[in-house]
Amino acid sequence: MTIYGTALLAACLLAGNFLGLLLGQAMGIDANVGGVGIAMLLLIVVTDRLRDRGLLAAPTQTGVVYWSSVYIPIVVAMAATQNVLAAVSAGTVALLAGGLAVAAGFVLVPLLARLGNDA
Repeated sequence: MTIYGTALLAACLLAGNFLGLLLGQAMGIDANVGGVGIAMLLLIVVTDRLRDRGLLAAPTQTGVVYWSSVYIPIVVAMAATQNVLAAVSAGTVALLAGGLAVAAGFVLVPLLARLGNDA
């Protein structure tokens, strides 16, 4: 059923948020650090493994595909709520980290696309 895809996403989101909170505490920050990103990675890994083992029924895959389609706008909306002014005023480390992440994306996306076409 499609609802199982929703349940799978919810479980990944809860696990990702929990791991993000643990990561934030380990870094000495009282915030969720990367919980949504961790949840996205968990969703990808779990659905891939379940699909490879034949344990992910077609209707469940439909639910996962649906939520994957709407997940990116949700992530963008969540990221927009972050306090960018506080991050920028905290120092150059935040700006450097953001700039390096964007630069890595520009470099890695074409590389990964080429690798994906070779398969």
